[in-house]
Order: sequence, then C-alpha cells, then structure tokens
Amino acid sequence: MTARAGLLPPARLDWGRHGLLGLLAMVFAGNFVGRQILAVMVEPIKSEFAVSDTAIGLISGLAFAAVYALMGLPAGRLVDRLPRIRLLAIACLLWAMATMFCGLAGSFVALAVARMLVAVSESPTTSASLSLIADLYPPQRRSFAISCFTAAPTFSSIIGLSVGAWVVEHYGWRSAFIALGMPALVFSTILAFFVRDPQRGRWDVTPHAAAQPALLGIGAESRNLLALPAYRCLILAGGLATLSSYAVGMWNTSFLVRSHGLSLQHAGLLVGLTCGICAGIGGLFSGWLSDRLCSRDPHWQVSIPVLGHLAAVCALVPYLLWSDSILLRLGDVPIPGAMLWCALYSFFAVWWVAPSYNLVSQLVPPGRRGTAMALQTIVSTLLGVGVGPLVTGLFSDLLLPLFGQESLRYSLLLVNLPVICAVLLLVRTARHASATGYRHPG
Repeated sequence: MTARAGLLPPARLDWGRHGLLGLLAMVFAGNFVGRQILAVMVEPIKSEFAVSDTAIGLISGLAFAAVYALMGLPAGRLVDRLPRIRLLAIACLLWAMATMFCGLAGSFVALAVARMLVAVSESPTTSASLSLIADLYPPQRRSFAISCFTAAPTFSSIIGLSVGAWVVEHYGWRSAFIALGMPALVFSTILAFFVRDPQRGRWDVTPHAAAQPALLGIGAESRNLLALPAYRCLILAGGLATLSSYAVGMWNTSFLVRSHGLSLQHAGLLVGLTCGICAGIGGLFSGWLSDRLCSRDPHWQVSIPVLGHLAAVCALVPYLLWSDSILLRLGDVPIPGAMLWCALYSFFAVWWVAPSYNLVSQLVPPGRRGTAMALQTIVSTLLGVGVGPLVTGLFSDLLLPLFGQESLRYSLLLVNLPVICAVLLLVRTARHASATGYRHPG
C-alpha cells in the first residue's frame, strides 16, 4: 500500500525532521528506562515488601501490560484522529507524574497501581511516534530512521541499568523513580510549545495510499487490520520475540547476581553497558542494512529478522549455560566469560525491530497507521512486558526445589523457545506479503 519509487517526492530531509526524530527517540528512551530500571530494583523491592519472584514478575510486567493493552487501541485511534504532537506532550506530562508516584508508593499494591498509571500515560507514545516517523521519512529511508528511534531505548539501558543500579544502591529505589520522571517534564514542554505536527501521508502519494479511510469503531478497525494475513503474522512474530527478549532484559541482572556471584551494582553495570551498546549498534545496523538490501530485493524485509532471531538463539544458549569463570577484571569489576555471548545475543536480538515496523507502515494506509502500530505494540507489550517476566518468575519459583538459586538460569532457557515460533511466523509473513503483490519501494 505504498507509493512507487518513481512517484515519491524528492527525499530532501531538513534538520528539523532529524531534530524531531531525536526528540521522539529521547521520549521513547525515557519510557524504556522506566521499564528497565525495575531490573535493578528487583532485589531491594523484594526485600522491602517481602514478595516472591512471581510477584516481582507481576509488578514488572503484567500490572503494566494489562492496562497498556486495555488503553492501547483507544490511544491508537486518538493518534489517527488528533494532532499527534499535542497528544505526545500530554502523555509525557502524565508519564512524569505517574513515574514519580511510583517512588512514593507505600506498599506493594500502591506500586502496582502506580505502574498501571504509567501504562495509561505511555499508551499513545509508540504508535504516535511511529506514525510521525512514517510522515517524516520516505519508505526507502524509513528502516534506518525507525532503527534510530528504537535504538535509543537500548542505548538508554546503559543509564537504566548501570547508572540506575548506582542510584538504587546509594540513594534507594524510590529516589531513582522520582529522578526518572523529571526529564519527561522538559520533553512535554518542548513538544507543547516548539514542535508542529507534520502532514499525514507526506510520502504516500498514490490515490490508494493517500486516501483517508472512513473512520470506523475500534473493534471494526481492529478486525479489518487483523484480517490482513501478512500483518497478523508479523505482529504475532514480533510479540513472541518480545516475550523472550523482555524476559532476558528484566531478569538478566538478577541472573548475574545469582548464578555468577556479582554484586547488584557490578551486574547492573555489565548488563547496561553490554546489552545497551551491543543492542543499540545491532538495531542501527539492521535498519541500515534493511534499507540497502530491500531496495534490491524485498524479501530482505523479512529475511533480516529471521537471521537475527536464529543468531540470537545460538548466542543465548551458551550464555545461559556458561560457567561462572571470570574472563578479566576492569578495576574492581569482574567480567564473566559468558558476557561475550551476552554481547552477541544483544546485537542480533534486535534485528527484527526496524524492518518489521517499516513493513507494518507499508502494509496499511496513513490514516490507519496509529491503530496498526497500537495493535503491534499491544501484542508485543502483552506477550513481552506482561507474560515474559511473569512466566520467567513463575518458572524460577517452580524450578527452585530442583535447581536452587540456579533455577533462574533454566527458566530463562524455557521462555526463549517461542523465538522459534516467531521465525516460522515470519516465513508465513513473507509468503502472504508476496501473494498480495507487496513490493518494497526503492
């Protein structure tokens, strides 16, 4: 449903567009740090509230994901109907307030409620941002732009895990939440007073693509989108991949503490630097590679995610099963040999993101992208943020009598099996897309 290359407007992009992309990336990074920082709060929150791994999986995942899923589709429809920049400004303001409220929670229940409020405020962010990016960049340059947007959170995990671990250890987890909410107030002000909404469908100039579809109800619109086989398989594949990656991201710090004997601060530092840098570089590289290869053959839009998933699984298995031997020390920080495999896993695990989101933006018309992106994000959030950490904690508790403190190691192995299903769904996506005559505009 995209324009042919010969009909696209000249791809002259000014720095204002790049600046808006950078601002959207910072907003998304702030949201992601708000999720990731819980990984370095697991042990202190467990200690303060005397709860189990399953309860931590609930507070770090399902409490957020269930509300996010409930609000996601209405938020997506708002993205399609209202000025997106103003919507983002309001969302940033509410997110800052809800995040600070997390730091003031006096009980486990209050913290769960605060996480739900964060989910409400965050629900429009991804769909609005991706809808804006589709109007800022033409399809043949969009994968790299999306990778810049999605790589920002992976780089931000350096802050969320390494700096966040230091803040949590020295000032407590409550202070970390309050400090995290402050930058969002600045982002909200900039969006409200200094940024304008770009024209919808800027790069979709064929009558079929640019026509504004009739506004339908949320249920009818969702059914129409899910009736597209390629879109349906694509978002489910992304959800299964997110289930596994979020499980690793949320529990990786605790895994290094329990199975490799690292301190919380050292584990957070290693995970933040290793996963943040490698995943950020991997995401940018996959976006760049997708734009280059898809202009020659559209099958790379799906082949790149498939190769990334297979390589990531091949790196994750030895990482989780590696011994606790120390490779080297940097100052007083011990670096286990297993971190080499963790670096490879982080690099390849994000290869699916930019090509998949780009493909979603091309499978639907401009006036339905907000809802389409919202559905994609809902599926990924439910399976990734909701199910992934919770099931990992549940498996860890169930395996505890058999493996002791090593139960988390084998729990993480089990929750990464769905990646194989994601690969199979991507293969079906390619077949459905080919059957509908999809061609990447290059």
